Amino acid sequence: MSGDAKKLQPIIIRRVRKGGHAVHAGAWKIAYADFVTAMMAFFLLMWLLGSTSEGDKKGIADYFQSPLKVALLNSGSGSGDSSSLIKGGGTELSRSDGSVKSGEVKAPRSTINLQALRHEQRLAETASLQELSAQVDSALKNNARLAQYASQIKLDMTRDGLRIQIVDELARPMFDSGSAVVKPHLRELLRAIGKVLLEVPNRLTLEGHTDAATFAGGDRSYSNWELSADRANASRRELVAGGLTDDRVLRVLGLASSQPFNRNDPAEPQNRRISIIVMNRDAEDRFYSPTADRVESPGTPGAAAVAEALVRPDKPARASSPSSAGR
Repeated sequence: MSGDAKKLQPIIIRRVRKGGHAVHAGAWKIAYADFVTAMMAFFLLMWLLGSTSEGDKKGIADYFQSPLKVALLNSGSGSGDSSSLIKGGGTELSRSDGSVKSGEVKAPRSTINLQALRHEQRLAETASLQELSAQVDSALKNNARLAQYASQIKLDMTRDGLRIQIVDELARPMFDSGSAVVKPHLRELLRAIGKVLLEVPNRLTLEGHTDAATFAGGDRSYSNWELSADRANASRRELVAGGLTDDRVLRVLGLASSQPFNRNDPAEPQNRRISIIVMNRDAEDRFYSPTADRVESPGTPGAAAVAEALVRPDKPARASSPSSAGR
């Protein structure tokens, strides 16, 4: 009986499945990465809070409480920024001296005193023209042929720049009476001066002057105005022949006897002269700017002579008396 009971007992077979959790083997890596990311964010938050000044913190708190009010009052700038010695909120938080946002603090500006700069330029230009004056004087004295004409060269500084005047002498005139033909010694002088003027870039003004003696036909025909303009233009051609470029000359003026060298004696030979003005920057500015203060107003006789020199009547016959002809 007992043997039959043993035969009737059920047989239980347990089957164990291996590798059932293999699909979850990498889940801990994702969790660890999330943890590291959270710790990094927490560290950055603590670092930013530690490097932010109390003024910035107050500004942030005020913004979240009433953002519109802060925006209107501070125009986008953080409030309370001046409560910290080291300003934060900039783009370079690693700097030990602090940094600020763009526009928070006005950058120091270097101001230039234009009047002082202009004054320095004038001084430098005056020194350059004085050196040019010494070069002209040296070039004439070192030339044996031109040294004898040194007494006819007058150098001085004017408002417009360096003025080089070549004056007549009674026994050594630059032109024949009533003529604009350059004498040989004047031609040599002008060409020598033209070579020296190549050393500077300044523009030039040429002026022709005569004495007070008039032509027999009077001022209605060929007069001292036309004669002085012709002599100035003849001098310009000699300067160009000496190597000077034609664009260096800005003005060729015929002034007749309106500006005598010796006002006490209008008939003195030195009143007959050629003036070469090496213009400074101020003189050039007055020439190019129609609104600037000009040395000569448009209504002066010199300006009228330039206009009349464009269309001139034929030269009349010379007067019989040499003293009545314009020189």
